[in-house]
Amino acid sequence: MERCDIYDKHCNRTGKSIVRGEKLKEGEYRLFAHMWLINSEGEILIQKRSEQVNFAPGLWAVTGGGAIQGEDSIDAAYREAKEELGIDIDIINKPMRYIKENTIIDIYIVQYDKNIDNKKLQKEEVSDVKWVTVDELKQMIQEGEFFKSSDGYYELLSKHISI
Repeated sequence: MERCDIYDKHCNRTGKSIVRGEKLKEGEYRLFAHMWLINSEGEILIQKRSEQVNFAPGLWAVTGGGAIQGEDSIDAAYREAKEELGIDIDIINKPMRYIKENTIIDIYIVQYDKNIDNKKLQKEEVSDVKWVTVDELKQMIQEGEFFKSSDGYYELLSKHISI
């Protein structure tokens, strides 16, 4: 049973926690980390979510997930990249923060130029990965193949990636 810290709207831990999947009360937030892995050619590494996951099965998305109890977003980012893709990432930038409803999402832009041919996918979570151009990603979003975040999320992201 995975537990998650509860945060306030300023991303401060409240000292309370919940079991993953439990509903939060008004004014309570969960922390997530999203990693936009980009190579030197400007391509974005995306992953196809397994058909077995509860949330957005079969859709393409970026690497990420919720912080578990005791983690901050950078810890969650490192863990998710290792668990889902079997890769180690280097985060050198401060995240962009996006808040919607009772979710705080720290968005990291990560330069990643390593070979992904020998990746070790977590089959329960991820069924495939590939590099896409920004134009390919935009088309995937329009066609409903890529998980559609809110316009505000993409507006924030567009300050660093031309989405």
